[in-house]
Amino acid sequence: MTAARAPGMSDGASDVIADLRERISALEGTSTRKAGCLAFGVPEIDAVLPGGGLSHGALHEFAGGGAGTVDGAAAALFAAGIAARTKGPIVWCLTRPDLFFPALAQVGLNPDRVIFVESDKEEDVLANMEEGLSFGGLGAVVGELVRLPMVGSRRLQLAAERTGTMALAVRRWRRQTEASDFGQPTASTTRWRVSVMPSEELPVPGVGRAKWFLELMRVKAGECAEFLVRACDEQGRIDLSTGSADRSDPARRSVHSG
Repeated sequence: MTAARAPGMSDGASDVIADLRERISALEGTSTRKAGCLAFGVPEIDAVLPGGGLSHGALHEFAGGGAGTVDGAAAALFAAGIAARTKGPIVWCLTRPDLFFPALAQVGLNPDRVIFVESDKEEDVLANMEEGLSFGGLGAVVGELVRLPMVGSRRLQLAAERTGTMALAVRRWRRQTEASDFGQPTASTTRWRVSVMPSEELPVPGVGRAKWFLELMRVKAGECAEFLVRACDEQGRIDLSTGSADRSDPARRSVHSG
């Protein structure tokens, strides 16, 4: 496709800009291919992700389906399960040291692999994430944030591209009004929303494996999608759950979501 020429622009200048655009696109594509992708191992999910999985050298964003703590915890565990399947140490940046270590281990992320970096301010979380991504050699860098400004997200995306390290931004709300910030544009390659669903039934009394309703809200060069899945197992893997992923059925949604 020939680039449109701005008024007053010469043919030569238009050709130069078109050439620069092609070079930038080639460089971006090369960095993505070098980093590779982390497949979920679920064909239905991998099929909607360019490259067949989550790009390693990219920023991915996660949030709970509601403003409650239960959905927010599910989003953090989903990110932890993804981090668990990467190779190398994990840096987890946060302002509130409220992670439950047994829960991380239950989704495959051994706390011994994790370097926790605690800060007083969210601005420091962003700075620590960028420094971790720039360091390289890590499996993933996770950051818990309320807000993710476009400029900050772009810096994280560029740092991830340079080293091929996966960046996982977990949006955790402290109050209902903060949840609306999730709709603001960011530079994330994918954006996910996680809602807790009633656990699967067992033939005997007890609590079955947790189920999540995953919404792929945004994906570059791809389409949005929804999945009803079983929560991450001890290896950080999810799989599709039987039944409808129709979120309109209130009986299937967590009473804590909203």
